Amino acid sequence: MVVSVILAAVVCAAPASGVAAAPGPPGAGGQETPPPLASVAQDGGPWSWPLSPRPKVLRAFDPPARPWLSGHRGVDLAAATAGVPVTAPAAGTVSFAGFVVDRPVITIDHGNGLRSSFEPVASTLRSGAAVARGAELGRVLLGHCGTAPCLHWGVRRDRDYLNPLGFLIDLRPSVLLPPLRPGPGRGGSG
Repeated sequence: MVVSVILAAVVCAAPASGVAAAPGPPGAGGQETPPPLASVAQDGGPWSWPLSPRPKVLRAFDPPARPWLSGHRGVDLAAATAGVPVTAPAAGTVSFAGFVVDRPVITIDHGNGLRSSFEPVASTLRSGAAVARGAELGRVLLGHCGTAPCLHWGVRRDRDYLNPLGFLIDLRPSVLLPPLRPGPGRGGSG
């Protein structure tokens, strides 16, 4: 009976969508910002990787403790070569396409306050262009990871940076539950 109660509590606490997203950085009062909406794109489909095949994560999301401190506000994804296509992880509208300092950046507004930014990306798209999930945004350029081709992908909800991987994979910690029917052996009741 105890196992049933624990299992029911875990199931009830799980998100209804079955997909969790990583919480944002701490906000005012030391509270975390609310997690992003379930990882479903504006067009009803799940978010997708902006590079294909699924890239290796070269540098993880490592937000600063305070907004003005240094940190890594996105993830760096390995690209097979410079010039590979970058695709929209979810439907949206181009809200920025241009240079930030010395790197070409493209930003997609996905609605609900969510925006994805990619750099360095050579793109012919302009602000206001609608993009579908999987549509080509541009091509990866060298420069962000030195001589290795990589793509920096950041996601924000309003002013808060979020872990982009939380829109693709379940980042919640694993929870071990007791077996439903304990058997003989370690921890079993025989």
